[in-house]
Amino acid sequence: MNSKLLRNALFGLLVAGYLLYGLRYIEATTITIGNEKYYVLFDDAMISMRYAYNLAHGLGPVWNAGERVEGFTNPLWVGYMALFHFLPIPLSKISLYIQLSGLVFMAGTLYFVRKIVEEFTESLIPMLAVVAFTAFYNPLNSWALLGMEVSVLTLILAASVYVTLRAAPSRFPIWTYVLLAVSTLFRFDMAVPFIALLIVMLIVQRDYRKQHLTWGLGLLVLFLGIQTIARYAYYGEWLPNTYYLKVTGWPFVLRILRGLYALVWFVYYTNWVLFLVPFAVLIFRRDWKINLLLFILLGQMAYSVYVGGDAWENHGGANRYIAIAMPLFFAAFAYGVEEICQKAVAVLGSRKEAMIGSQTAWAAIFVISIINFNLLLGDWKYIERLVLARKPDYVAGSEHNMEIAVALQTATKPGAKIAVVGAGTIPYFLPDCYAIDILGKADPLIAHEPVRAPMSIEDIPDMRPGHMKWDYAHTFGDLHPDVVVSIWEGTSAEAASYLEKDYVYAAIAPGIKVYLLKDSAYILWEKVSIKN
Repeated sequence: MNSKLLRNALFGLLVAGYLLYGLRYIEATTITIGNEKYYVLFDDAMISMRYAYNLAHGLGPVWNAGERVEGFTNPLWVGYMALFHFLPIPLSKISLYIQLSGLVFMAGTLYFVRKIVEEFTESLIPMLAVVAFTAFYNPLNSWALLGMEVSVLTLILAASVYVTLRAAPSRFPIWTYVLLAVSTLFRFDMAVPFIALLIVMLIVQRDYRKQHLTWGLGLLVLFLGIQTIARYAYYGEWLPNTYYLKVTGWPFVLRILRGLYALVWFVYYTNWVLFLVPFAVLIFRRDWKINLLLFILLGQMAYSVYVGGDAWENHGGANRYIAIAMPLFFAAFAYGVEEICQKAVAVLGSRKEAMIGSQTAWAAIFVISIINFNLLLGDWKYIERLVLARKPDYVAGSEHNMEIAVALQTATKPGAKIAVVGAGTIPYFLPDCYAIDILGKADPLIAHEPVRAPMSIEDIPDMRPGHMKWDYAHTFGDLHPDVVVSIWEGTSAEAASYLEKDYVYAAIAPGIKVYLLKDSAYILWEKVSIKN
């Protein structure tokens, strides 16, 4: 068989296998309650879905009608989600189309990952390995197939890098900057890989420095400037509410230390020896292309440290900031392994035995690596999730929230004020309710307050950015929600003075209890069970 034909056939089979895997993955995330099957995204993505619902229904990009608070950081993704809400699709099924979109975007990423690897080597094994690493990396699939904008950002970043690599030192890659400028509309912090790539190209393409500064900085300033002005005009803030919630209100040094802590554990559990392979290769061979991949990865890691990491490192693997650059890491890793194998062959001679030994070593490294990359937190349950022997990560929480949402649909009237900790799934499936976010994603008063969680070096492992502010005097004392679904962990004593006085603890369905405001006109009291 022609080598090119074989290459394309094997790549096609791998992509087809990933698409089938992705469909099975999505099906494994479904939730059936009664006779209804629900497709539900990661809870933060469901926050964006509520904004999208309101946007499509003429209320604007808001969480609650009439309240302009930007509780999201992905405006173009919210707009994309809104398109599906114009279609005659029931709420229980709309998330499926977002998940399928993520699958398509990830399949597109695999194409560009292949092209990136082929810029380094014509060898078949590294290309197939990197495509497989990317396709079956658990955290990347968790974010992409559960509705986060990570899917489209990973695609855009991979495409931008490929365009840049193809340009080499001889041509100015204008489309790189166009693509990355558009990506900032999905998340404004895509400015980080934008700047990282710009710095490398200023060094590599000295003859085009003026064009890089003009087009690169020009497009970056233009796109960030337009959305910042639009944000201030509509929401009255220069930055998203979630930025103030996550980044402000706690000591800078502690935030950096928490970010470093999360990064160290990520590298450690990825297997720090494997993680250092692409960096070690630079000792033997300097290549601007590999520098580009690693510099973008380092930029994302540095940004993750700056914001204190993410709230979900307790699940292991790359967080949302680092995940989009992991295909670049896999490409650099494969390049490093290939270089090591080629040097070993050169030392042993070009005998057939040496080539077979090299390929065998590659196969062994691939198996070891794909297991290590997915052995999150050193726990084999993540390998079980990878092969779908367990439900995918985050699904258990979504299932619990979905059960609460369905129960509240029958226990409350439209207009009920419902306070939640998980601010995505429950409010989305109760579109006629007034939602109150206890942790402040859509509440500017809480977002601008100081952090309430314990703040010391010893507390760093328990810190969760974006989940460390609350104000019960405001949430319960001023807003008086009709339903309090739950309170934040470790705050029972603080909430007790409000809940014991004004609320009753009642069952709204078998196994589901919430706090209900006494004598509330928005509660269907005949539907609930109160036990003294």
